[in-house]
Amino acid sequence: MSTDAIVLLKEDHKEMRRLFREFEKAQEGPASRRRKLVDEIVAALTTHTYLENEVMYPEVRKLLPDLEDDILESYEEHHVADVLCAELAAMDASDDHFVAKTTVLIENVEHHVEEEEQEWFPKVREALGRNQLQEIGERMIALRPDAPRSPSDPKAVKSARHAITA
Repeated sequence: MSTDAIVLLKEDHKEMRRLFREFEKAQEGPASRRRKLVDEIVAALTTHTYLENEVMYPEVRKLLPDLEDDILESYEEHHVADVLCAELAAMDASDDHFVAKTTVLIENVEHHVEEEEQEWFPKVREALGRNQLQEIGERMIALRPDAPRSPSDPKAVKSARHAITA
């Protein structure tokens, strides 16, 4: 398994895309299936944004000040996802707005992922190189087992609050 931070984040992105496609297939199915998939999406996103907010973004922000605007935009995109995740976690899957809200979450995350993978990650890889990205990745791997999986987890709330004031 790679310890490269960008490779790890892209693996998360791949898993989220898989979950998104599963949800899209399940939209007309039973509410219980939608609930299960959204719970998985929320857990994956909560962990992913936590790792980026706590490790990747602060480290890149420190090492590459020219990417400050990109990082601030990413923090704000995470904030939108965090709000939608919290709302979805509290909603009943049979609610009229459940599918629509999940669709908005998916669209926002897909936009964020596209920007990261096409614009931001190449700049970071070029500027930092393999060793620094592996060090960042190792920190993310170490933090993952204790990372929050629910938007109401105090660590997720603290991380989100810190991200919007960073």
